[in-house]
Amino acid sequence: MSTATDQDRGLGVTLLILLGGLVFGFGLALSGMAKPEIVLDFLQFDDLGLLFVMGGAAVVSGVVFLVATRFLDRAPLTGRAYTRRLKSMNRNVLAGGAIFGVGWGVSGICPGAAYASVGIGNLPILWAVLGMFLGAYAQGYVRSYRADDADSSDTVPTD
Repeated sequence: MSTATDQDRGLGVTLLILLGGLVFGFGLALSGMAKPEIVLDFLQFDDLGLLFVMGGAAVVSGVVFLVATRFLDRAPLTGRAYTRRLKSMNRNVLAGGAIFGVGWGVSGICPGAAYASVGIGNLPILWAVLGMFLGAYAQGYVRSYRADDADSSDTVPTD
């Protein structure tokens, strides 16, 4: 059985993805996670309310995935069979997590909440969004540069 691609998913799936984004953004705004000042209070242990927001979201997501994998043989949006995907723990995961944490602490916002923050009228957060795009671009550039160096060192010069 073939898997669905972005081109052949159809309008219904696209609208379902849009609905998921709407629900996600609404929940972020309603919970306060779209406000950098609330996130910074959480990161400074002054307001632990976001801990319940994130914990509640994790529980709901966990239950949905548990139920979905028991009653559906394939993921509804991709058509792929459910498999367990494990990512190895390496230095990039640790370094990336630390760098992400610094960015989260400096800006007071994480990526998903940044978009919701724009939606509630926090237009200065667009600077953080621009920074996220530039940071991701810079990381991709460094990764491709390092890959090119690795490829060139694999070749044996001939005399």
